[in-house]
Amino acid sequence: MAKDFSPRISKRERKVTDITTGIDEKILKANDQKLLRGAQLSNISLDQIEVRTQVRTKFNDESLVELGENIKVNGLIQPLVIHREGNKFVLICGERRFRAMTMIGMKEAPCFILENKTKEELMAIQFSENQAREDLHYIDQADSIYGYQTLTGTSERKITAALGISKSEVHRCLMIAKLPKDIKEAAKKYNTEKYVLLEWNELPSNEFKAEIKAKILSGDITKRVELARIISQLKIEKPKKTAKKDDSVEKMMSLLKSQMKDPRLQAKAKALMEELMN
Repeated sequence: MAKDFSPRISKRERKVTDITTGIDEKILKANDQKLLRGAQLSNISLDQIEVRTQVRTKFNDESLVELGENIKVNGLIQPLVIHREGNKFVLICGERRFRAMTMIGMKEAPCFILENKTKEELMAIQFSENQAREDLHYIDQADSIYGYQTLTGTSERKITAALGISKSEVHRCLMIAKLPKDIKEAAKKYNTEKYVLLEWNELPSNEFKAEIKAKILSGDITKRVELARIISQLKIEKPKKTAKKDDSVEKMMSLLKSQMKDPRLQAKAKALMEELMN
């Protein structure tokens, strides 16, 4: 959804817009009604808001300065989302906006105030808010999903349903989140493609894998095609994937065998069951 900005005016005539201007039901409709249902909209002092671990960990200083100037001129178009915990407020969504407002010396901001939410609900809200933004790094996304699984103890299928992303993407994210911290930090620093990390992780553990890791840490390998070239030069064979034995098939075979021992079973039915087992 495109944001509505004030008309462009000269610097001489420019003035700061009140932060509460334009904050009405239209903003509520622009947010997820389900996630923010029951939230109260109110101006809150920034020094009352506590910032804990957030989904996003990578910030661009130049974009923060630009965002701060935009807020200074046009006001805060999208309120922060905070959660009341006793006498304090914890920031749930909007750390970039919070940082930008702090940089320009703002004292308060309009906020959606949530109350009585579980940790699982708050993490889902954080993820939903950040997932909608294209500049969220895949490492932050992976760590967020892994944190959600660790907190809730839920399966990949249930994470897919709760967060609205594909099961294969959930699986990849969980694999990335479990990689060594140094390789994840390098991926964020050099903007390394996610499949470089995934394919490196599948390599057999030997001196070649350590050599490739060193190149990833130094930023010499950032693209999947670069990794493929190195693997080809070193003549590393990727481990072959073996099919896992399906327990459900074994259970079905056992059931068929037990049913065939029933003397009441007709010869034709026995023949069909035997054919199925074969």
